[in-house]
Amino acid sequence: KEIKNLLKEFGIKKVVIYKIKSGEGRTCYRLSIIGESDIYLFLSRIGYEYSKEKKEKSLWVAEYLRRKEIVKRIRKEAVERAKEVYCSTGSLSKAVSVAKKEYTNEEFEEFLKKFCLNGGFVLDEVVEVKEIKPSYSKLYDVGVKHEAHNFIANNIVVHNCGVRILRTNLTIKDVKPKLKELIETLFKNVPAGVGARGAIERLDNKTLDEVMEEGVNWCLREGYATEKDREHCEDYGCLKGANPEKISAKARERGRDQLGTLGSGNHFLEIQEVTDIFDEEACRAMGIFEPGQICVMIHCGSRGFGHQVATDYLRIMERAMHKYKIPLVDRELMCAPIQSEEGQSYWQAMCCAANISFANRQVITYLVRKSFEKVFKEDWESLGIELIYDVCHNIGKKEEHEVDGKKKLLYVHRKGATRALPKGHELLPKAYKAIGQPVLIPGAMGTESYVCIGMEKAKETFYSSCHGAGRVMSRAKAKRMYRGERIKRELEGKGIIVRAKSMPGLAEEVANAYKNVSEVVKAVVEAGLVKLGFRLFSRGNIKG
Repeated sequence: KEIKNLLKEFGIKKVVIYKIKSGEGRTCYRLSIIGESDIYLFLSRIGYEYSKEKKEKSLWVAEYLRRKEIVKRIRKEAVERAKEVYCSTGSLSKAVSVAKKEYTNEEFEEFLKKFCLNGGFVLDEVVEVKEIKPSYSKLYDVGVKHEAHNFIANNIVVHNCGVRILRTNLTIKDVKPKLKELIETLFKNVPAGVGARGAIERLDNKTLDEVMEEGVNWCLREGYATEKDREHCEDYGCLKGANPEKISAKARERGRDQLGTLGSGNHFLEIQEVTDIFDEEACRAMGIFEPGQICVMIHCGSRGFGHQVATDYLRIMERAMHKYKIPLVDRELMCAPIQSEEGQSYWQAMCCAANISFANRQVITYLVRKSFEKVFKEDWESLGIELIYDVCHNIGKKEEHEVDGKKKLLYVHRKGATRALPKGHELLPKAYKAIGQPVLIPGAMGTESYVCIGMEKAKETFYSSCHGAGRVMSRAKAKRMYRGERIKRELEGKGIIVRAKSMPGLAEEVANAYKNVSEVVKAVVEAGLVKLGFRLFSRGNIKG
């Protein structure tokens, strides 16, 4: 009954579920969807996410069924026109000629050969090419000329993945003899990998609510942060508007013991060496004085907590789209009117996840400082481990921007993008008012990363820049083509120490799976959105 009710939410009504086999303590059922219209709804709105091959075929079949319905409608209309012709002329031959026009549908195999492409895409006829005059004056698409470049981003739901960079007084000469010990200590002290937990004491509901509402402010009060850390975070490490009442029990359970953990996927903790200084004034403001200086880059988000928030609200958004009669263009583009109850509930939940993310990176910073103290036998203040900046790159923000000469409050969604404020902007901390915001652009594992500076021209992109290299190869393909053990050996042969919880996970993040970050950075520099600050190169990497 629950499955049938769930399918009804997608408009699928003709469903039969029956038992087909029992044995060994298990009962098996078969689900049958009856009728082409309901089958079309299932294939186009739900499909087969677990199997790439089935997903691809289901998209082809869905489009075939859609076109078949169009042909049926055209035929029906032709019959009605034929009737009208016969009634008005009395000529059976004229009526038949109207109905005999080309209203046929290809056989499926023929349809596959003529129209279907890899990935589930289907060719269609361009009905009209029309020049229009838009109401806006400018449109920007900042990208890299590459066959993998596209505009598709998974979902509109965001929960503040971000990156931060720490500077130190240490140089590569200081660190190199102890690099392996340092990486081992960090790997031990900062839990990494899927489901990683246990960095700090498990949070009770009251404390978890405080973290959701306060972000880095909670870390400051509890001794995990300094006032300077807070000042050097985007939005001072806390989004206003968070409401813990909008968070499910499951999200709470997933998040209560993951603070201070790295996670998996493309998240990392990296020891980096400054190799090139491009803007000496800006670098001095950031505490970067010479090539060879050591930095630490941390890339992670709100972990299982944020993932569960996204999962919870995707279901809510699906129902909201039916409620508000919003067409489902793509199953991964769920949404609701922002001022609706569902839209505001999601916004408040997203702010909770954002604040968890800020706090997570801050607690990791605390653990990094403790690890350096242990290896170098000095306190972190003496080692000069200071936060340069923390920026978000997967988040929705309420921001004021100029549109057609007027200030307007907008919702800015940066997915695969990061904020880039110019010098003098009111949201910048005092340390960066004179130079502009540090814009952090990490590269692929074992390659270079960049710290750039926001420029005034970024106003035209709502003060936004790219946030990284971007994938050119799926995770599944990377795992088929590469082996984590070999990647680890090759990197260590170049003097880059790598520790990972999962060798398949390491294979997913091979450098060849990403674009060349230098080419990506070149694009935004030439567009005038940012200028180069300094470049770093990986010396040690921790992956989940």
